[in-house]
Amino acid sequence: MPQDTFTIRLLAKELSSSLRGGRINRINQPGKEELSLLIYTQKGTLKLTINANAADCGVYFTTDNPPNPLTAPNFCMLLRKYFQGAEILSVETPGFERILIFRFVCFSDFSTAERELRVEIMGKYSNILLTEKGVILGALKTTTIDENCRRAILPGAPYLPPVPQDKTDPSDLPALYALLSPPLPEDLPRFLFQHVAGLAPCTAEQIVSGYRGGDLAEYVHDTIFSDEIAPCVVEKNGVPADFFARYVEGGIPFESISAAEQYFYAGRRRKKGFDELQRRLTSAVSSAKKKQEKRLSQILEKRRQCEGMEEDRIKGELLTANLYRLKQGMHSCELENYYDEKGGAVKIVLDERLSPADNAQAYFKRYRKQKRTLEALAPQETEVKAELDYSLSLLAAISSADRMDDLRCLEEELQLAGLLKQPEKRRKQAAPEYPFRRFEKDGFEILAGRNNLQNDRLIRSSAPDDIWLHAQKYHSSHVVIRTNGRAVPEEVLLFAAGICARYSDAKQGGRIPVDYCPVRQVKKPPKARAGFVVYHDYKTILTEPDMDAKEL
Repeated sequence: MPQDTFTIRLLAKELSSSLRGGRINRINQPGKEELSLLIYTQKGTLKLTINANAADCGVYFTTDNPPNPLTAPNFCMLLRKYFQGAEILSVETPGFERILIFRFVCFSDFSTAERELRVEIMGKYSNILLTEKGVILGALKTTTIDENCRRAILPGAPYLPPVPQDKTDPSDLPALYALLSPPLPEDLPRFLFQHVAGLAPCTAEQIVSGYRGGDLAEYVHDTIFSDEIAPCVVEKNGVPADFFARYVEGGIPFESISAAEQYFYAGRRRKKGFDELQRRLTSAVSSAKKKQEKRLSQILEKRRQCEGMEEDRIKGELLTANLYRLKQGMHSCELENYYDEKGGAVKIVLDERLSPADNAQAYFKRYRKQKRTLEALAPQETEVKAELDYSLSLLAAISSADRMDDLRCLEEELQLAGLLKQPEKRRKQAAPEYPFRRFEKDGFEILAGRNNLQNDRLIRSSAPDDIWLHAQKYHSSHVVIRTNGRAVPEEVLLFAAGICARYSDAKQGGRIPVDYCPVRQVKKPPKARAGFVVYHDYKTILTEPDMDAKEL
């Protein structure tokens, strides 16, 4: 994002115009590196966000109301002490630096004083400092000379600006003439970024793209210091990817840089929240899946240990039939195996301390124990496999989610399933009922479940003649075409199948089979997990995931 001097200079003028004469009413610090200022102006009350986070550094107006900590951080308390009720004189940028200076006149019972809030927008080195007469009163991030050899940022220390880069100042026109004299490099945008102070790569690209010949140094100077703005935000896959002070092709236009920044950062926060929730849900289900796989492995190992059960029974039978030939004290015996069609012999190991009859009973006892073990393992194996399949369906749904509502639905399901802790507030009130994913094709309404609970609800709420779809041998959303008694055209069927493939764990696998049948052919077994059904008299269609279908 172009948080360079070019953009910050234009932003300063915009902020100064809106805030000059305004008074600070409230100061909060909702985040570790974020300030929120409520300012009374002649145009109304404005809320200003100042963020010094490395990834989200910026200054912009907002309407958000983020929660504040119960106890205000020390820096917030310091600002309240010095700035509460202060009047904003101006917002400026010193020279060609990535710094915004908010100048205030502060009132007390006995005196007035001018102070500055300096916002240094410099990526990981971003900071917010309170100064008076060139002395630091406090800072969001403090450093010593040992930690940062360039300067000390401590209360009581003199304020020193960041060490300037060894680049040409664009306000120095003679220096620009010297820098941009022929021959010019082939990669001019990169050259400008590397040698002209205060330009982001994208700003350098914008400057060069508008050049139509003539005096290059003068053009660069005039473009940089022009007050002309056309703010916009560029999106990628529906998520804000960048914002600009001047319009770029494909951008969403805004009336002000601050409005563009607000939209950009709000989108970033939504994406960050989405990703964090998706990771949390994935982690919870993956943890359960790992335990289920371990338990299944243990069950299968016990089954393997019971594979010789029938051999033990046969040995017991053979010993019983040949008791007259055996004596106590024998280590082993070899008897004809009349259970073997080929008539072979089998060697049987004996316990010399036991009688032949007791040896036979020992084999029968081991056989019965293994039989009971297998009988106990069978329902356990079925249960664990069902739980594992359920976890895989959850992972498929989480991976396919493309909206926050999708994840909220899944979060609710995981809480009800005991995979996530349910909040206390949620226990006392009914959870919100999120709508189905909804699409339309040729006058037919097509609905898709966001999670397994919705999949069940979708079937219950559908008419018997509605068409139900599900990816064959894959986990997927349940999809229903509302027919209203009409025959479904093949184009609508293909469209719905593409939706089904899209919200499946085979969405990257090309053409996949999707089964479909009337809803009346779909049944949910008693006590089955959410989302599990059986169906019959179905047909199958091959299709690719429809990633372009627009949800209504």
